[in-house]
Amino acid sequence: MADHNTFGKLGEQKAVGFLKASGYEVRAINYRYLKAEVDIIAMKNNLLVIVEVKSRKTRFLKEISEVISAKKIKLLVLAANHYLEENNLDVEVRFDVVTVIQKGEKFEIEHFENAFYHF
Repeated sequence: MADHNTFGKLGEQKAVGFLKASGYEVRAINYRYLKAEVDIIAMKNNLLVIVEVKSRKTRFLKEISEVISAKKIKLLVLAANHYLEENNLDVEVRFDVVTVIQKGEKFEIEHFENAFYHF
């Protein structure tokens, strides 16, 4: 596995730990549907949260809203809809981004709720 893939998986693990510590119930990791992949699907307060994780070793140069492409948003919405149907859920959905930035041996984690809208 390439170094960036290994680092990406580490970032996802850090994000999962952060979300669990924040009271989220992690329902799925790397959920796939057709060409879509959702990094983390979690629940909190009867709300389904679709989480895209972005891991870097340096700060983000773009606004967080610019980090996720329109194509990626469409795929996340497609996967979220499938997950809702597959699990017979009737709940609201929110799309979040968790950034994981490595600073030496430590990690800075930020959670952006409602990071983008699906319409």
